[in-house]
Amino acid sequence: MKRIKVDIPFLISIFILVIGGYLIFSSASLGLLSSQSVKYGNVAFSQVFFGLFLGCLACIVTSQLDYKIYRKFAFYIYVLAFLFTLLVFVPGLGVAHGGAHRWIYLGPLSVQPSELLKIAFVLYFATWLASVKDRTQTFTYGFLPFLILTAVTGAILLKQPDTDTFLITCFAGIAMFLSAGGRWRYIIIMSVIGVAGLGIIAYERPYIMSRITTYMNPSENALGSGYQIQQSLIAIGSGGITGRGFGQSIQKFNYLPEPIGDSIFAVAGEEFGFLGAIGIVLLFVFFAFRGLKIATKVTDPFGRLVVVGIVIMIVSQAFVNIGAMVGVLPLSGIPLPFVSQGGTALFVALAEVGIVLNISKSAKRK
Repeated sequence: MKRIKVDIPFLISIFILVIGGYLIFSSASLGLLSSQSVKYGNVAFSQVFFGLFLGCLACIVTSQLDYKIYRKFAFYIYVLAFLFTLLVFVPGLGVAHGGAHRWIYLGPLSVQPSELLKIAFVLYFATWLASVKDRTQTFTYGFLPFLILTAVTGAILLKQPDTDTFLITCFAGIAMFLSAGGRWRYIIIMSVIGVAGLGIIAYERPYIMSRITTYMNPSENALGSGYQIQQSLIAIGSGGITGRGFGQSIQKFNYLPEPIGDSIFAVAGEEFGFLGAIGIVLLFVFFAFRGLKIATKVTDPFGRLVVVGIVIMIVSQAFVNIGAMVGVLPLSGIPLPFVSQGGTALFVALAEVGIVLNISKSAKRK
């Protein structure tokens, strides 16, 4: 009997993203050596052991586990992820940083539960859409459940607050809804509601308004709200065509905020230049192209929608991060998948692509 293999081009794109991402992270993390507030050893250990090592194990496991099992337990997975995310508000367990409650401590390990909530959202929404089938086009069985699930998920994410993760979740949900046959007019209605809601959030939360005004005029407050984008553009611009060379970034030392976090693309642009930056963008484009091609070949509606949700979630996060660093989008504070610091984020991302690899086994072959 011929063994069914995973999609090799998609697997190769994951391998390049993970290895390349780790190299970029390793270089960017050298900037921590000049920092008194962050310990290099702790960050490196978390990224390597919890993110890279355990994440690769999770990818192997999920690539071998039949994806259809998630459909049976999708509701319970979502409920557990939701309750787990609520723990960020428990005193003594949740950790506040910069006014945001997004992390919890499990012994020496810090975890960001919203990463688990995102994939739980995708699995449960895919289960619902696959169960209602052609009724997705109706308001009662299609748009209304989408609106309710998005509102419930958004309530806990915006409370943290974590507006960026909520927007990424919405992007994935919209892609899944349309892929299942949902009507565009409902998305337009939702977009209008979303813009109005964003206006209200920006009015009530000054940091959101600050991001918008900085995006409109980044040079207005170069030493304040515009500092990060200014330093990012300096880093990327000083890289020229071919870059300063691996490990040779200057901006990562006390100039560029969050060099291992949401600013890591700027470090890559400085060290590898325009060609390296374009290479990263094209790699994510290929990742998206190959992932969505897998979705078109999967006959099972649940599997197809899960692939769409995971791929769009990862790629939209990448382009929001990159767009913010080059000034074409407002600063988001969201990390670059497979590259930025975050053991939980890397672990979950690798587990997610493992699910896509498993689903690719059921794709139609020529």
